[in-house]
Amino acid sequence: MSNLKSKIESILFISNQPLSVKKLIDLTKADKDKVLSAIAELTNDYNVSEKGIQIQKIGDKIQMVTSADNAELVKDFIKEETTGELSRPALETLTIVAYRGPVSRAEIEQIRGVNCAIILRNLLIRGLIESTQDSKKMQVLYNITFDFLKFLGLNEQSELPDYEKLNSSESLEKILALAKDQQEIQPN
Repeated sequence: MSNLKSKIESILFISNQPLSVKKLIDLTKADKDKVLSAIAELTNDYNVSEKGIQIQKIGDKIQMVTSADNAELVKDFIKEETTGELSRPALETLTIVAYRGPVSRAEIEQIRGVNCAIILRNLLIRGLIESTQDSKKMQVLYNITFDFLKFLGLNEQSELPDYEKLNSSESLEKILALAKDQQEIQPN
């Protein structure tokens, strides 16, 4: 598998939303024709009947999805995952979003020290958090939802216990500043 094709496959796999060809070009730093060729190869690799994962394309947006043949199984699994109690890592992630939101995945991962993609996806599915695209920073930001506040019986985010103190914690500011500095230094 070509390096570019592998990179695109990884990005599509972890993304919780469709990605535009332009976004894939920006992320991989490859030219448009090579990106389109890699997408076509991935589509050919995945869109066969025995695969559980497929590539969907609408216009210039691409997303990796589960096969329609497995829809009922996936639906049952997601229902089980989203109706039970939140795990400790999910609660930690939700707390970070509640007190620091809007916050990027990179910032959450810097605070927690581990990859949070699956946890964020589960919190999105449960309707406890929402994502928005920050076009200036070219990243997704996460924040709590009205359902989250309703579940806790709160009217505003600032009504969370110790919100003022934890929202402006200097130690978290230092961690986030360090993460930002590291991202700017790292080559893509």
